[in-house]
Amino acid sequence: MTALLSAYTTLGLGGPAGRFIEVTRDEELVEAVWTADQDGDSVLLLGGGSNLVVADAGFPGTVIRVATTGITFSEGSSLNGTGPDGARTVVVTVAAGETWDRLVEWSVSERLFGIECLAGIPGLTGATPIQNVGAYGQEVAQTILAVRAFDRQSGAVVTLSSAQCEFGYRTSMLKRAAAGVATGRYIVLDVTFRLGRPPASGPALSTPVRYRDLASSLGVAEGDQVPLEEARDAVLALRRERGMVLDPADPDTRSAGSFFTNPVLTAEQFADVRRKAADHCGPQTHVRQLPTDTEDGTVKISAAWLIEQAGFTKGYGGAARISTKHTLALTNPGGADTAALLALARQIRAGVWQTFGVELTNEPVLVGVSL
Repeated sequence: MTALLSAYTTLGLGGPAGRFIEVTRDEELVEAVWTADQDGDSVLLLGGGSNLVVADAGFPGTVIRVATTGITFSEGSSLNGTGPDGARTVVVTVAAGETWDRLVEWSVSERLFGIECLAGIPGLTGATPIQNVGAYGQEVAQTILAVRAFDRQSGAVVTLSSAQCEFGYRTSMLKRAAAGVATGRYIVLDVTFRLGRPPASGPALSTPVRYRDLASSLGVAEGDQVPLEEARDAVLALRRERGMVLDPADPDTRSAGSFFTNPVLTAEQFADVRRKAADHCGPQTHVRQLPTDTEDGTVKISAAWLIEQAGFTKGYGGAARISTKHTLALTNPGGADTAALLALARQIRAGVWQTFGVELTNEPVLVGVSL
């Protein structure tokens, strides 16, 4: 079976697949990958297509679309002080092909806290540990207990602990093991999360709100807790304002999400950016910093701020353009191709480097193309 990959990516871009397979069971997924590897065929694992930029020429190898489903859970022990008094652990195992936002919605309906601020993120659950998906003060590394995966190197199914996944900011060992290829060493089969359930007699509250914009939207102080539904609804509203919730009627949502990651700088690099910002934007300019959980002296700054200050405003571009709602999203409003999108990305990256000396890193996986 052949297919145009543009039909399976949120950007609506990408040429034909050499071979296209859809799998609904773990055994089918393992067999498809193993067979392709034995035949010397390259493999592209396709989930929701929300984090992919595929070449106009397509992908000449085997494309495997993951459509496995299933959510199981079991009640565990006390959260030991990491939640409200009387809260307990709930261990949730989720098939790689489950839609991520469906999982978040389900967790809130089950009065489980830990991933409520990750609502509205497109894609499948199996992709979340690879990228260490995060938003609004939460990331999946905070709740993942284990990842079960097919190891293409050994030919065995393995279970990787959270520590073995080596999570970092928008990265993991799983991502690094890809070594620049479309699909890496480990094929995720399911992910196990450690969520929290509040006492039956108490309200179902979120984890403490750690993101300034979200706290402001909710009308609470950073560190406060709110009902789970309120947290999820507020996140969805913020994401819609930024064109980050998929909507066929809104061209701004035809993107791969944030195209660049927020740079993490050393103290010396940050001082240099501040000097250049003062020269370029004026002496009273404040470089926008973002919250970080690290205590190593590094500073996370806003890629969107850098892009805007370098002269690339919302709506900038042609066939491919910056979203009119969110500077970090590069969109295909209709009629663009991958070449046009990448030309825009290169222009933005070069402009930020020239202005601030910061090299932006792409967040989506690039298939058959490079920056």
